[in-house]
Amino acid sequence: MEQRRLEPGRLLNAKGHLAQAGYATSLVKDYVRRDIRAGKLRIKEWDYYLITNGVYAVALTLADNAYMGLAGASVLRFDQPQDRTASVTRPLTLGSVGMTATSAAGEELFNWGRVRGRFVTLGKDRHLRLHMENFDGNQPFDAHFILTDPPQDTMVIATPFADKPKAFYYNQKIIGMTAQGEATVGGETISFSPKDSLALLDWGRGVWVYESTWYWSAASGYIDGKKFGFNLGYGFGDTSAATENMLFYDGKAHKLEHVSFGIPTAEDGGDDFLKPWHFTSSDDRFDAVFTPVLDRHGATSIGPLLSDPHQVFGHFDGRAVLDDGTVIPLTHFFGFAEKVHKKW
Repeated sequence: MEQRRLEPGRLLNAKGHLAQAGYATSLVKDYVRRDIRAGKLRIKEWDYYLITNGVYAVALTLADNAYMGLAGASVLRFDQPQDRTASVTRPLTLGSVGMTATSAAGEELFNWGRVRGRFVTLGKDRHLRLHMENFDGNQPFDAHFILTDPPQDTMVIATPFADKPKAFYYNQKIIGMTAQGEATVGGETISFSPKDSLALLDWGRGVWVYESTWYWSAASGYIDGKKFGFNLGYGFGDTSAATENMLFYDGKAHKLEHVSFGIPTAEDGGDDFLKPWHFTSSDDRFDAVFTPVLDRHGATSIGPLLSDPHQVFGHFDGRAVLDDGTVIPLTHFFGFAEKVHKKW
């Protein structure tokens, strides 16, 4: 398939429609919230950070989904599978959280009673702090991370939604930042060393339709002393102009076509998330078996709102092929894959 490269300029035109659909390796389009012409309740903005060393992971989230703001944290363990997650919400934030218009600079500061924090980008470094009371029972949570050495290329995509000209999704995934820091729950401190810890950022801004289902997978690590990672996804919006599927090797992006996650089917006809998945790409440049170790599933439903996420962590075994034909073998390569159903 021919995939369109985004050109520099304003993300939205005077009508509030995407000026151009496609992909890039940096934020070449300017997101300006006041350009949006859709209803305020449809605007969704979030930052999701995931820091992992393959044994533990910490996720930090800040979001303004218009009808609700959210600040959350997770502590995950994979050798003895465990998920500890808590979040604090505020109703009808409608843009008041103060999410940044770009991932490249700025500060997000929040203080919502039992949770407070600060996400700030200074040059190429990101400093993340979050404190939450009563995170695990009555135990507090504290985290402080510094993310450095971002890759030269990132995954950026501007996606329209069919039949909804004022809806769009502008997304950047930064895969493979070097991470250091620690998280403390009660008296337990988990340390992350820059020798073996990497991080990603999912930076999303957009106007979403009421109901959607998406698939997303990402991983990063070291192969032969160089950083390697990937971002894979589909299921939302009209991706005929470009996919979000990319490999990253030594900081450079390599573009893939369509990818299928191959989630196995259970006896009842639904998805069996804890059996091995088979990932394949239409250009035969990604083929891997994903063996799960932990399924993070916490469905919630309140009135017309629904969130049904399965974020599954595990290991990839297979191969990926760079633009020049170089084959990258994947052996017990740690990452995650998810399927999320939303009504929001």
